[in-house]
Amino acid sequence: MIVILQADTQRDSPPFAAIIEFLSQLPNIEVKVHEVIGSQQILTEIYLVGDTAALDEEEITNIPGVERVVRISRPYRVLGRHHNDHRSFGFSYNGVHFSQENLNIFAGLCAVNSPGDVEEMMRACQENGLQCTRMGAYKPRTNPYSFQGHGKACLPYVFELAGKYGIKVIAMEVTHESHVHEIREALQQTGEPTGVMLQIGTRNTQNFELLKAVGRQQEYPVLLKRGFGITLEESLNAAEYLASEGNSRVIFGLRGMKTNMGDPHRNFVDFAHIPAVKQLTRMPVCIDPSHSVGNRDQAPDGLLDMMHCTAQGVIAGANMILVDFHPHPARAVVDGPQAMLLEELPFFLEDVAIARHAYEARVALAAKFQGRAQ
Repeated sequence: MIVILQADTQRDSPPFAAIIEFLSQLPNIEVKVHEVIGSQQILTEIYLVGDTAALDEEEITNIPGVERVVRISRPYRVLGRHHNDHRSFGFSYNGVHFSQENLNIFAGLCAVNSPGDVEEMMRACQENGLQCTRMGAYKPRTNPYSFQGHGKACLPYVFELAGKYGIKVIAMEVTHESHVHEIREALQQTGEPTGVMLQIGTRNTQNFELLKAVGRQQEYPVLLKRGFGITLEESLNAAEYLASEGNSRVIFGLRGMKTNMGDPHRNFVDFAHIPAVKQLTRMPVCIDPSHSVGNRDQAPDGLLDMMHCTAQGVIAGANMILVDFHPHPARAVVDGPQAMLLEELPFFLEDVAIARHAYEARVALAAKFQGRAQ
């Protein structure tokens, strides 16, 4: 059961104290408090875990400071979209808003290899009106002898260059709790010139101790990629691990499934699950066309396969795009063959805008049809 408090109910206020005191006295019930910090207000949700079937919803709803009560109907207690729960959900971080209604583009380097390439990428983002990028400092690899990333050594110049070119959020994968501390220290040392979205990669989707550690910190939002060889339900439960520890600012990433049925692409593209994730949860949904397709193959119509897959995701309602670009793909240390060229960035963004317009037109058509049906 979720007890939703009235907007901007402060933890140090008498109404909040009275609500907690009442709920804490309920038999066989554990009380967990979650805050959703938006750009204009703080929303507080109290999760009641245990024998909730016998609880009187009306009695709890009538407590001063309570807006309403929602009975949990999904296994994803914090992130799930429950029965008769039509709340919009979103969060703002460092001036950028993320929700199931809008779209953000993170174009950048799969792996940082030099300050010069980082600066070229940041400059291209600024020139094309992008406020977000991806920069890989820590790279888990299948082969132990492959390049593992520059790690904390590259963080200072990545963050400083982001500040120089007005980049507000960098998606950056972490594979260990210590990486979060290194990112925090580097941001502090450089004067907080940008923000970081922690990324949990597909290999770590079921690294439960890492999920718990990243979930316990609430400074940085998290992009969780779907596990490449597990079910959608298992990956959504992984996202719930983050939220259950206190961090509900989670974006769910689709990046393709590992199977030869996807040949000739690197992975079997799973972007049809975008509306399914939105139906089951309140998380914004990200697509990763680069790791789904894994090459620069071009169809006879002149469009790259990656652009076709991106359009499929956007027209299905994607809220974030994580895509590889590189100033010089031939010298990229990771995934160069799938990186798009900087001169292709304006073309890519215009193509995305066309697909997004088509999605918005479809949503408007659905609203018109539903209005007539009523």
